Amino acid sequence: MDRQDSSGTLYIVSTPLGNLEDITFRAIKILKQVDIIAAEDTRHSKKLLAHYGILTNMVSCHEHNETSKTPQFIAHLKTGRDIALISDAGTPGISDPGYKLVTAVAKQNLPIIPIPGCSAAIAGLSVSGLPTDSFLFLGFLPRKQQKLLQAIEAISDQRATLIFYESPRRIKALIDSMRNILGDRNAFLAREITKLHEEYIRGSLSDILTTLEKKEIIKGECSLFVQGRIEQEAIDEGQLEKILRKRITTMDLGTSDLAGQISREFAVSKKQVYDMILKLNQE
Repeated sequence: MDRQDSSGTLYIVSTPLGNLEDITFRAIKILKQVDIIAAEDTRHSKKLLAHYGILTNMVSCHEHNETSKTPQFIAHLKTGRDIALISDAGTPGISDPGYKLVTAVAKQNLPIIPIPGCSAAIAGLSVSGLPTDSFLFLGFLPRKQQKLLQAIEAISDQRATLIFYESPRRIKALIDSMRNILGDRNAFLAREITKLHEEYIRGSLSDILTTLEKKEIIKGECSLFVQGRIEQEAIDEGQLEKILRKRITTMDLGTSDLAGQISREFAVSKKQVYDMILKLNQE
């Protein structure tokens, strides 16, 4: 369907993660010019708009009302009014509201234009020190333990750098689960990106977990980056025994779980690993 020339445009506008100066000139211009700003939390976004003297009318568009509000937004666009969609921080639709609206507007063949800017996933990846040539963004994993473990297991063979979002309340449990399933891979944790108390932690999953365990309180949204599976050269029995002795003393895993982890990580027979664990435990 050919769109009418009089139709409005939906702008997907990236906003700062924390530091209000991390916004483009174009984003400010668009936010001032559009007829409506659809904001994830109007109360939160008032600070940004006030800082830049933006007086555009705001309406809410969050996970609980996005579906019901979408027909109204489409009607506005069809009458020639422009809309800017913003989330609380970063790029809308990336683990934030926006996907349903964008999909519905696209089906109407109405114009949608991105106004690029901040994204915690890309910002963190750029300073992670992990491979950037291939990465897989997975956002927030399931909260229920069984589904969480299944989700981690499903990506255990991925070679791309893995990117996750997590709340400060659950970040330690997530890292522990990943260490138990994926092995003690290299990783990077970015917390409070661009904000006053931003923190970056590099090392193995165990190293990061140890650092977090020393904190009384963990605050701020967390972005976790985990190295993908690396093709390992074959290891001999001496190397395998050395690895197992370390893991047995540092990781609280059952024999079968530890055998499975080592088998996946170093591409050796699970039975061989299992038998060696039993032997070491008898010493």
